[in-house]
Amino acid sequence: MADPNEFDEVMPDREPRPEPRSLVVVESPGARILYSVVIWVMMGFASTVIGVLALLQAGILLTNGKRRNERIAGFGTDIGIWFAKATRYITADSEDKPWPWTELD
Repeated sequence: MADPNEFDEVMPDREPRPEPRSLVVVESPGARILYSVVIWVMMGFASTVIGVLALLQAGILLTNGKRRNERIAGFGTDIGIWFAKATRYITADSEDKPWPWTELD
């Protein structure tokens, strides 16, 4: 079972909440659905990019004496963080839209 707190240090807005949150979504349902569909398509593209990065990193590991490429690893982490924020938005756990509507952390 995955550790639910594994990414707490890179998800600063995901702090324990002392009181229950409102179940009401702030923006209009139509706008939220439209944004969610666009983000969902972007998530499909991001999944492809993650797969390409994994293959690239595997090739580098095989040819570079088991030394990973730091830039690819960092970019993969950035995509993973974006993916988590996108998931939180489209499942209505957060009102904050991911990049490109907000800064990429």
